[in-house]
This record gives sequence, structure tokens and C-alpha cells, in this order.
Amino acid sequence: MLDALRAAVADPGQVKTRAIDLHANAHDASHFLLIPQAVVVPSTAAEVGALLRASAAQGIPLTLRAGGTSLSGQAVTDSVLVDVRRNFREIEVLDDGARVRVQPGVTVRALNARLARYGRKFGPDPASEAACTIGGVVANNSSGMNCGTTDNAYRTLESVTVVLPSGTVVDTAAPDADARLRALEPDLHDGLLRLSERLRDNPASVRTVRHQFSMKNTMGYGLNSLLDFHTPADMLAHLIVGSEGTLGFIAEAVFRTIPRPGFAATGLLVFPDLETATAALPALVDSGAATAELMDAVSLKVGQTLTGAPDVVRGLDILQHCALLVEYSASSVAELDDLQGDQSRLLAGLGLSEPARFSSDPAARASLWQLRKGLYASVSGARPPGTTALLEDVVVPVPALARTCTELTRLFGEHRYSDTVIFGHAKDGNIHFMLTDRFAAPDELERYRAFTEDMVDLVLGENGSLKAEHGTGRMMSPYVRRQYGDELYSVMRELKQLFDPAGMLNPGIILDDDPEAHLRHIKTAPPVAPEVDRCVSCGFCEPVCPSKDITLTPRQRIVTLRAIEQARLDGDTDLAARLEDDYDYESVQTCAVDGMCQTACPVEINTGSLVKRLRRDDAGRAANLAWSGAAHRWNLVTRGGGLVLDAAAKVPDAVVVPANQLARTVLGHDTVPLYSAELPSGGARRARPAPSAAPDAVYFPACVGTMFGPAGTGSGVQDSFAVLCERAGLSLLVPAGIDGLCCGTPWSSKGMAAGEATMRAKTVAALLEATHDGELPIVCDASSCTEGLSGVLDQASRELEAAGRSPLVVLDAVQFVADRVLPLLGIVEPLESLALHPTCSSTRLGLNPALEAVAGVVAREVLIPETWGCCAFAGDRGMLHPELTASATSQQAADVAGFNASAHASCNRTCELGMTRATGEDYRHILELLEERTRIPPCE
Repeated sequence: MLDALRAAVADPGQVKTRAIDLHANAHDASHFLLIPQAVVVPSTAAEVGALLRASAAQGIPLTLRAGGTSLSGQAVTDSVLVDVRRNFREIEVLDDGARVRVQPGVTVRALNARLARYGRKFGPDPASEAACTIGGVVANNSSGMNCGTTDNAYRTLESVTVVLPSGTVVDTAAPDADARLRALEPDLHDGLLRLSERLRDNPASVRTVRHQFSMKNTMGYGLNSLLDFHTPADMLAHLIVGSEGTLGFIAEAVFRTIPRPGFAATGLLVFPDLETATAALPALVDSGAATAELMDAVSLKVGQTLTGAPDVVRGLDILQHCALLVEYSASSVAELDDLQGDQSRLLAGLGLSEPARFSSDPAARASLWQLRKGLYASVSGARPPGTTALLEDVVVPVPALARTCTELTRLFGEHRYSDTVIFGHAKDGNIHFMLTDRFAAPDELERYRAFTEDMVDLVLGENGSLKAEHGTGRMMSPYVRRQYGDELYSVMRELKQLFDPAGMLNPGIILDDDPEAHLRHIKTAPPVAPEVDRCVSCGFCEPVCPSKDITLTPRQRIVTLRAIEQARLDGDTDLAARLEDDYDYESVQTCAVDGMCQTACPVEINTGSLVKRLRRDDAGRAANLAWSGAAHRWNLVTRGGGLVLDAAAKVPDAVVVPANQLARTVLGHDTVPLYSAELPSGGARRARPAPSAAPDAVYFPACVGTMFGPAGTGSGVQDSFAVLCERAGLSLLVPAGIDGLCCGTPWSSKGMAAGEATMRAKTVAALLEATHDGELPIVCDASSCTEGLSGVLDQASRELEAAGRSPLVVLDAVQFVADRVLPLLGIVEPLESLALHPTCSSTRLGLNPALEAVAGVVAREVLIPETWGCCAFAGDRGMLHPELTASATSQQAADVAGFNASAHASCNRTCELGMTRATGEDYRHILELLEERTRIPPCE
């Protein structure tokens, strides 16, 4: 098998069989788990075609996976898993945004970011848009909160390029697509015509299909394709939608986009109970509401615990309450006003239990949508440790929704499922509900089986569908025949046979005659660490992770740790040892601990916190002693680092590089940083004379400015910030002993607890004295150090507040300049254009609006790549493991190369170094550029 797989790809190394590769990639967002025998990462559609041919010839089952956000088990396998996300991320905008050609590895969020400049968007709008990919959206016929059945993948698809299991490539946009299909795949072409005729000639079948697909419906194959289209090529294109990777590989697709509404108003309507909420739906739909999202009492209780929860939820005393998140959208303010009409009269008749208010404020709307979009992961994250969250997805005609919800609640009680939750797209009659259990013991599985049987009877009894948007998968494959009947099930069976005669493409998905298929392979989640035990493998974290294309993602770091623990519980010491052997590099050493995963995680898991603890646990006595000593003599360490770079700059690279590489070989790549030619000379000391006037702020220059000097002939951020403040008439106090102080991030990120405690004590004492116990704000000039200082001073701030004093306030220099300096500066002569790199810390601090405001003064055009992300330089991580930074910045560097910008800037010295290495352009602190532009006389 492995030889056949390796022969199908140009790089045999992309056929992965290490235990850590298999277990890290085994998990998707569903409650199922199988461990693949191999993971393949093809580079091109041609390689996927070769893999499909090998699959058919060798009898090797293949499962294709892109984002892994599927919830029904269609992206797991115990055979060969093919990753079609990593190398398939191209986007081509067509017809000024009216159409778009896109590859399967692109996320919905990335696609919408590209389309935003054209005032357009992708039709489907799933809640997982940050992580789900276009390949998955097409494969599952995903819809979402707004698109309903009119703007989903099926309705907006224009054409698709499909690699069939035989290896045949069909581009349905080609003028001769149908003729080509007939010539290359005559049995498939004739079979589609025959099945279409068979379906059309059976009035009962037509009625069933028309009814089923009048609702959201992803149960079984999309037989409506055989009725809606007349040529086999068009039928094929739309049968691929919702086929869950069982009929072919979607190499690319062309979609019609839809207008992006420029104006919206969102409100959370709170009702006393579920019945009152569902009864209000007809009036809301008639009023033109674009969205009506249901959240039951348990959903609201979980929502109250989340950071940033809206006030209307946080202050609610929840009993049996239920809420609808309602949104109106329009292309103009006038149109929006017309849509909302006499809103007070509408709301007065709905039976609300709390006053409701609609808001057009972006921040208020974002808070409400964050509550809804992260609901699945948030609710499942609140489950008891060691249990599994299982999410069902059904649809019924809207008039039957209240009755169905009431009966579901009764079934929860009858089958002893507590803390269940109901939420979803009420406007479409589509609801999700979650069960949590271990699903392991015979009685637990029997309870789930009995509940499922009753639930199936309930939904089908209301003429609904057992899957509305999450796909059939393994979860509902045993029930496809019951929903459609023998005749239509037979048609589906023949469809699968026509496309995939060998039955090797994702077997067991959609169609499975095993009545207990949904009870098998349910995964366990043994507790491993309090930092990450709430993780449900949703994958939302993966797109923002800088190591995603080289080692592991946060989701994979967590599931591999669980695999190690499960192996121990199973007594498989050999597997545990093999996983542990590779875990250090793949997970611990190549994690940037940047915290970006937390910004994307619905339950705010920061996998970096776990990695820091693992580093702390693994830190040896010698390393701890060395870093403790460094904390006591930090002024010598930073100055020494700068002097080393000064010396290196004067010596030919041919001398420095071999010596550096030898040291790395002898002492270890995790100990000795890699020298590279783009590194600058050392910087200057941070100490400054005391100000003559009363200070307006305490200035904490970052120590990286001592170790790494400014780019080129620049003056550096410390001098630039001081000059800007002087021009604005503001006075700065630099703390005494600053050269020996630090925010503590180097110790924290490396897990050196003793040295961190030493540095924390020194820095807190110095800043309490300098600020007069918090009377002055503290300003730092590197975003990562600003974030680090905020953490260091958190305890001291709490103690000040407990004593009735003001807490310590830490600001980034960019924010300080945006708020207090820019309004006082004179005329600035802007550059033509500026390539700007936000950082992980500026994102976590909420600093990016200020960063962009300053950049907007520096340059007429500010260019931020859509693909920007953490550069993974991470202090010295980019010098210890340069391959990490190279991977993290590759796409962004390519985008920057196309900008032809006048200058390049960021707000953190080490990030500037990382981007300089990636692009070959000097990245400088944005405040350096601002200072330079304010001393240039304006053009006449």
C-alpha cells in the first residue's frame, strides 16, 4: 500500500506514517475517531488523481479532508487520509467580484476577506466560517445562518472541476464538458441520464425529492440534481455538492457571489420560554428579518460565562428563557429603516420577557454574533471532564418547529440526558441539539440508540430531514433508507456505483446498511491538562496557528496529548513512547506560544499556556540556574547580546556562520540561536536621564532594543518615541535600573519559573516606585512586551485596587501616540504606501485599530496582507527554529512582494526581524517612520 501511495506523489515524504502524524491528523470536529494507516499531503490535483487511481487499483480506501470541521464523522478513516487543505488555497476573483474561482483549502473567512473590497461575499455563511474550508462547504452543502436554501453551495455553484475516482478530470465549465464526460466516462454519462429519467417517471419519487429539498437537507445524495438539470455534466457538478467526499475530489469550484450588505441592525429578543419564541417566528420572518437564530436556556447560561458576553445576556436571571438573535440587513440606511418599520409595535406583540433593542454599532453586533457563532464549541466546552459532546442537526417545516422542540425536550428527560441544549436557524426550521455522555459503556450506547430511534421517528413524523446542514456522515447513514424509502435509496446506491465502482472513496459515509454504524468508533477524551480539557477539536484555532503547515496545530497538540494518555490507560506503552518521542519537537519546541489560538477559540483555550507549562516541567536544573542568573544580571546579558551582533557585523559571514552552526550542532538547536545575515548590529542602552518636568508617563523601553539595533540608518523606536513625545510637549520618566529590567516574557515562554519570579519581583518594584503606585501610566514600545508587562503587573494592580488605589495602567507606545501625540503633532508628509504587519500581541491587546490609525498618518495607502498572521519569530524562537518562521511567513511574504510599498513597518522589534528575513525588506517600528515623516517639510 505505502509503495503505491508514494509512487502517486512527487515527494514520497508527504506520505506520513509516524504514530504522531496518524494520531494528530485522526481527529476532526465530530464525535467519531478512527486512526488512519497513512496520511498523504498531495501538492496538486494531478497527485490526488494518481492517489485515486492507486486507491481503485490497490483496493486502498481513501478519505479526503480539508478543514476537519465536519460534525458527522465524514472526515475520519482507518485507512488513508488525504489532506487537501494545505496545498490548495488559491483564490481567483472574476468579473469584478461577481464570481470567484476557489480551491478547496481556502477558508470561508479568507474568501470573504478577498471579496470584501468588491462589496461581495460568499453565499454560504456557516458559523464555523473562520475554519471551515470551501472543499468542506461544497462536500457538505453547507449553508448557515442567513443563506437558507437560496444562497447555499448548491444554488450558488456555477461550475466545478472534479477528479473522479478513475482519475478522470472533469471541468463542468468547459463548453464541451458534457461531450468530454460522455467520451471519457460513458457508463457514468449514460447512467446519470438513466437515473434522471427513472426519477422523473416516478411521481411519488419526484414529490418526495421536491419536498425534502424545499428545506435545508443534507441527508443522502442530492437527488434534486437529477430533476433540476438536464445534461449529465450539470447533474455531476451538483451531485458533487453534498456528496461528502464519496464521489470525487473537488479540485476547484466557481461560485456566483452575493452582495455584501453594507448596513445591518442586530438584536437579541428574549422570551419567557421556547414556545413563545417559536410562535414569534412568522411575524419576524414576515417583517423581512434576514436571520433568526434560536438559543435556549442552557445556551444562554453558557453564554453568560463567556468573556465579552452581551449585557442583555449577562444580566439575565435565566429560568426557562429562550432567545432569538434577529438581524435585518440592507444596502442602505434608508432600506434598513424601511425593513425595520415600526419595530416597537412589532416587538410589543411578540411576548418578550425583556426589553429589546436593535443596534447597528459594529462592536455591539459583533458581541451578539460571537455569542452565537461560538455556541457549539462553548456549550460542549462546558461539558463534564471526560465526556464527549455529540451534536445533532435536524430540520422540520417551520410550523412544526415549536411542537418538535417541545417533544425533543420530553425525549431528553425520558432518556435521562441532562443539560441538553437546543439552538439553531429557527427561520429555516433547522435546529441543533447537543447530548453529552461518555458513550462507552453498553448502557450508555443503548440509551443513545433508543433516543436516536425516537428522535428519528419524531423528525420524520413531522416530514422533516434528519440532517439539515452538517451532512449525513456516519451519524445518520443507517437512516437514509428510512427517510427516503427503498426506491430512492436504490437510486442513491446506483449513483455511488456509477461514480466509484470499486467503492474505495470514503466508504461507509452517506450509505451504510449497518443499523448500528452510528454507535461505533465514538471517541473518548481523557482529561490531560486543565488548560485544554475543554477542547472539542472544533479546529477554529488552526487557520491562525503559525506552525500549521510545518508541525502541529493547537488542536493537534491537544489530541496527541490525549492519544498519549489513552495509550497509557490502554497499557500500550510502546505507542505512548513513540508519540512522546516526537512530541517535543512537533509540539513543544515549534509552538510560538503566541496566543493567537485563544483569539479564535470559542472557549478561549490558549494552547501556548499548556506548552509553557510543558517547557517548565521539562526544564533542566542547569538551564534554570542559567536563566535565574540572567534575571539577576539582565543588563549584562542584553548588552552582551548586542555586542555579539556588533562583532558579527564586522566579520565575514563565511567566518560567523560555520562557527554558529557548529555551536548549534554541539549544544543543540533549542539552545543556540541561528545567526543570519539580515540580523542588525546591537542596540543601545535603555537608561535615560530623569526628565526636567513632571512626567506624563513612565516609559519602559523594551530590552530587545538593546540586543537588536534599528534597521539600516534608522534611529530606533526608543529615540523616535521620545522625540515624538517631546514634540507633543509630553515628558517621559524611564525607571531607574531599566537596563536590568524586563517584562519576563523570555522566562515565561521558556518555562524558567525561578528566573521569571526574580525578574517579575524586580520589575514590579521598579514600576511601582516610578509610577508612584499607579499614578502614572506605563508605556512600552514593543507590543509583545506590552502584553508581557500587563501580565506581570496584574497581581500588583489587584492589590492596589484592594487598597482603594487605581490599578497600574500599561499602554503600548502605539496606543499612547494615537491617543495623546497624534492630535498635537504638526503636519505630516506621508509616504505613498506602507506595508504593515500587525502582530499576534497587537491583536491580543486590541491594538490594531491604533496601529492602523498611526499607519494611516504615515502613508496615504496602508497595505495589510489578507494572509498576515503571527510571524513565529516569538522572541528567539525564529532563530532557534528558523524553519518555523519561514513556514509561518511564506504566503504573507509573497503577498508583500506584490505590493511594491514605499516602506514596511510593524510594532515589535523581533517581529520586524522575522518579516525582514521573510521579505528581504527592512521592517521598522511604525513610530520610527512617523517621527521621520514629521520632520520632513510638506511639499509646496
